[in-house]
Amino acid sequence: MRKLSVLVLLFLILVLTTNFTVPTKKSYHPSIEGTWELINRYNYDGVNITDTLTPATGFNQIKMFYNGKVMWTRYTPNQSVEWFGYGTYETTDSTLTERLEYMSASMRRIANENMEWHMELQLENNTYTQINLDEEGGRIASENYRRIN
Repeated sequence: MRKLSVLVLLFLILVLTTNFTVPTKKSYHPSIEGTWELINRYNYDGVNITDTLTPATGFNQIKMFYNGKVMWTRYTPNQSVEWFGYGTYETTDSTLTERLEYMSASMRRIANENMEWHMELQLENNTYTQINLDEEGGRIASENYRRIN
């Protein structure tokens, strides 16, 4: 009986000295890490969407973001021109910066001198939009993606 009393007393001490807390729900911040497929593009007048461009049948553009690296490729049926790029990326809550280290010859012809792109970012759980801006911060065009993994 004495052993049982000691065990009960130890159990009570353990329970009374334990700090019980109710887990709080963490705020969710979506991550751009993953594989994404282009679903459409928007053109803007500086602020508002003026046109929606949907890819042609067979057209695929895929982007992959992992561990600070970005890679993208585009397949356009009936064209022999290759489109791809690889480099690094950084995000904030509202911006995406890509710095390409190498790319296809077709991409290099239209790339800016430092091969760096600063874009507005709108990121949700399973979709994201990257918006190209002009020098004054007006919206020019966007690429809109859906998560495929």
